Amino acid sequence: MLSILDRYFLRELAQTVAATVVVLLVVVAGSAFAKVLQQVANGSFPASVMFQVLGLRTLDGLTNLMPLASFVGVLMGLGRMYRESEMHVLSSSGMGPAGLLRPMAMLGVVLVLITMLVSLWLGPWAVRTSDALVAAANRSVIAAGLDAGRFTSLPGKGGIIFVDSLSRDGTQLGRTFVATQRTSKDGHAHLKVVSAASGSLYQESDGDGRFIAFKDGWQYDIPLGADNWREMQYGRNDTSLSSVQASDDEDPSHSKDTWTLAGSDDPDDRAEFAWRANAPPLTLVLLLLALPLSRQSPREPKYGRLLLAVLAFYLYYLLLALGRGQIAKGHWHNEAPLWGLHLVVLALAGWMLWKQYSPRRLPAPVAGAAR
Repeated sequence: MLSILDRYFLRELAQTVAATVVVLLVVVAGSAFAKVLQQVANGSFPASVMFQVLGLRTLDGLTNLMPLASFVGVLMGLGRMYRESEMHVLSSSGMGPAGLLRPMAMLGVVLVLITMLVSLWLGPWAVRTSDALVAAANRSVIAAGLDAGRFTSLPGKGGIIFVDSLSRDGTQLGRTFVATQRTSKDGHAHLKVVSAASGSLYQESDGDGRFIAFKDGWQYDIPLGADNWREMQYGRNDTSLSSVQASDDEDPSHSKDTWTLAGSDDPDDRAEFAWRANAPPLTLVLLLLALPLSRQSPREPKYGRLLLAVLAFYLYYLLLALGRGQIAKGHWHNEAPLWGLHLVVLALAGWMLWKQYSPRRLPAPVAGAAR
């Protein structure tokens, strides 16, 4: 049965952590939106799936966001209680460290479970779903921006395309007209016009290029400002749509499921598995570290301790990232040094908490003092 004090702590801290998650999620979504827009402009995937990809990538960002949000949320929640003297009143009323550790343990279990769910399953699932969605969209001319019965700009070519009919899945075209402009080696502009009775969309075996195969039609090469036109009848004529460009920071290991990573001997896979497996203990250690770092007097600056705590978090996070890099390079064969770092920070948090709640010694009496 929870006491009134336990329910109060849980309510205040949970609300602060939830608000922090929302704020940081907006920041992560803004950064992901900029990357998604850049990839759409580069032709990596069509704009029709932009918001689905954005949502899935934001969901994947929760793996790194949850430990920070939990840490900052508890710092702000307890910091407000200290500044408004609530914690001082509770301490003077007889509340010891157990009164604070009990609700923190309950909140910590929930946050660690959420972080574990996101890092080990939900995040990788979002990445795989996003990749599958982009791959499926790139196989359809409908997703590539084409639509039956209207003129459409040809991606990356500076021309136009007209299709009178499309199959439901967007891979088969009816009668088609394409007009593009190019500059020859001698500097003259040429207009290329292609007409076809039918067509189909296909990709390269590696999935990097998209092409339309036109069948049974005519092709005209018209030099602008001259009269030496060229006419050609063909049985099949292929033209390229925009290439599918991969993201510069794409990591194949990031989309693999956790069980596959656990049984892999590849250094990149081991590094990715270590990063996912260390997210839950990172959240737990940061919650315990937030207890001593959040203590402040009413006269202290509102965000002074918070700034120092965030700097400590980034130092902790940077050391973990350096450890991940050592695993990826093959210098470390397991994540034992990362767990050692967690134990060091956990011991530091325990020592700081013990120093705050340990009884203070009274000063020794001065010899010869007045009786």
